[in-house]
Amino acid sequence: MRVVNDRGAKHQMTPQERRLLLEARFPSWEVLTLSGALDRATAEYPDRPYVITDQQKWSYADIQMWSRRLASGLIAHGLKTGEHVALVMANYPEFVAVKFAISRVGCVCVPVNFLLRGQELAYVLDQSDSAMLIMMDAFRGQDYVTELERISGEVPKLRRTFVHPTGEGSATSLSTLDMLVESATDESNAELARREEAANGLSLSDILYTSGTTGRSKGVMLTHDMVLRAAFSSVIAGAFEDGRRMQFAMPMYHVFGYTECMVAVLFVSGAIVPHLLFDPVAMLDAAERHRTTELVGVPMMTHKLIDAARAHWFDSTHLKVMFNSGGANVPSVWGDIRSALGVDEVRMGYGMTETSASATSSRPEDDDTNLVATHGCFKPASVAGDPAIGGRVAIYKAIDPETLCDLPDGEEGELVVRGPIVTRGYYKKPEETAAAFTQDGWLRTGDVGRVSADGYVTLTGRIKETYRCNGEMVMPREVEELFDDHPQIAQALVVGVPDPKSGEAGCLCIVPKSGESIDANALIATCAEQLARFKVPRHVLVLQASDIPLTVTGRPQKFKLAVLADRRIKGET
Repeated sequence: MRVVNDRGAKHQMTPQERRLLLEARFPSWEVLTLSGALDRATAEYPDRPYVITDQQKWSYADIQMWSRRLASGLIAHGLKTGEHVALVMANYPEFVAVKFAISRVGCVCVPVNFLLRGQELAYVLDQSDSAMLIMMDAFRGQDYVTELERISGEVPKLRRTFVHPTGEGSATSLSTLDMLVESATDESNAELARREEAANGLSLSDILYTSGTTGRSKGVMLTHDMVLRAAFSSVIAGAFEDGRRMQFAMPMYHVFGYTECMVAVLFVSGAIVPHLLFDPVAMLDAAERHRTTELVGVPMMTHKLIDAARAHWFDSTHLKVMFNSGGANVPSVWGDIRSALGVDEVRMGYGMTETSASATSSRPEDDDTNLVATHGCFKPASVAGDPAIGGRVAIYKAIDPETLCDLPDGEEGELVVRGPIVTRGYYKKPEETAAAFTQDGWLRTGDVGRVSADGYVTLTGRIKETYRCNGEMVMPREVEELFDDHPQIAQALVVGVPDPKSGEAGCLCIVPKSGESIDANALIATCAEQLARFKVPRHVLVLQASDIPLTVTGRPQKFKLAVLADRRIKGET
């Protein structure tokens, strides 16, 4: 893997100079759909690669044409304007083409976490009112065709399903994406042209499901314009150069892989190098082979990339940026990234599905003090921002979680956010939507932190019970309810505890019934059988009822239990 080159020519311009070029390239904001943004980039550089894999490269013109053929096929099969289409797909090029096809027909995409199983998947398909489903037939041992057959009675609104054959699945009678393309007609082509002409960038583009603090997961509603503004703000914050190539293994059903990568490169006519699976050695090999500009990962991936780079003497002239975000970091990681990967710039950010992507970001010119001590600052003012909040796409403040009163700069409280990239609510969940916002329109993040006078945000804790494992949000109640009627368990509580590689990991805290013994491995196996992998707890602690911290009304205090669990795991108590 060793490729030693002179890095002296890596940067011809400073970040500030690159931003000036971006500002000249986009002097005003144009409200577009996602497919409209693709078409704008295609008109400028049709032959540039947009999607790069080891097997093939797809140019902007290729993806544009592919998405139009798929869109016409969807119309031919009766998909109406405004209907919802679920997408269960790993990071195949088909994900990109289908995503833009759904945009072209004026419909709403429901990107589904492909780790969901059984009832989890049925709930999302039904609650989202998905009329059509486009999915892989199989991936990493999971048979989606069989899974769909099992839950078909629970998704009565689903009319048609199309599959992408991955080579892992068995024969099926379901139509393939190739068949969908072939079903296009002159009439559907004409209807597609009419829909593209009537496209509205302010309409709903996505419903992305994320875990809440209680109950079922919630569908975050995003518009085309919100996603594009969030993506452009990341381009400005990161000072992208023309033609940037972003390589990643995070799934594109998540805003990290979707907004921050797949959509962001459209503004600089760049390319994405998506991976189906995370393999650090394969990632570094591909970075050299495809002349990757930026590697993108969550902390667990970053640590493994650092280890692999050191073991294999990685060195690349083209790689210049590492975007490491989505979890907690040890302070030394930024220096390790530079020394092992040889990048000139490192960056990170903080956000959530409800903010379309990251809402704060570090800047390439920031020193390591800000990287270590904060979670980035408000993204720079740009044409994508709101003049009413200084040209930003989002701003934060800290409030007292009980009184909801504003707190002074630098004082710790619950973080709230507002701006043009913040969701207006959750699909068909008016009560949850109302509870998520203050009366004056700020979204309550559930995170505890500080906001400095110059806009730097620092996270210090969490009010809400959810936690992130490898960048995926976990709702403890989904795990706990598996043990509600367990004959040996009096109480089961799940909390997130710090983990150096995955950011946070689940800890299942068990209070046994009198005289009962607990088989921790059996409990983990139960979770693994019924839940997506990222929801399966890594630790099991057996506690006494008196160990559980309670509120004055007798409810468990999860944030205190998380501290106790962390100490027990480390052997401190």
